[in-house]
Amino acid sequence: MEFRLRDYQDRDFEVLWAIDQQCFAPGIAYSRRELSIYIRRRGAFTIIAESEAAAGVKGSGVAGFIVAEANRRGVGHIISIDVLPTNRRFGLGSTLLASAEARLKTANCHTVVLETAVDNTGALSFYKRRGYDILKTSPRYYSNGIDAFVLGKRLASLQHSAD
Repeated sequence: MEFRLRDYQDRDFEVLWAIDQQCFAPGIAYSRRELSIYIRRRGAFTIIAESEAAAGVKGSGVAGFIVAEANRRGVGHIISIDVLPTNRRFGLGSTLLASAEARLKTANCHTVVLETAVDNTGALSFYKRRGYDILKTSPRYYSNGIDAFVLGKRLASLQHSAD
């Protein structure tokens, strides 16, 4: 399946929120307010994957998205990566993650961190295959009381990437 990546536009919000509700359990999925705040934070960006053939929400063609942010200390943060179940196993999560990591490198980030629920073995395996290591556990990180693993990865510098 072919996907096209593009930047978030305000008109995308309700579709992204609906996708987040499908991808995560209550207590882990974001409220409308939380997702809106994360998308609009300083240094944040949202990349959307869409396709005519994608099984998106309400015929939108949106198959998934990633929200990330870069801070001034050179640390990137993957806030959320959401791929609809019907669009998984096509490499879309990997494509979104690689695109966000590239943008974080451009923003002079040397490291990227993220959180995932300790019981989300699929996500943990996905991130470990992409070079992320567990840094610590955050007790009761999610509103449903589930702990989170904080994972991190060192990003190669742009200079080394070009070699």
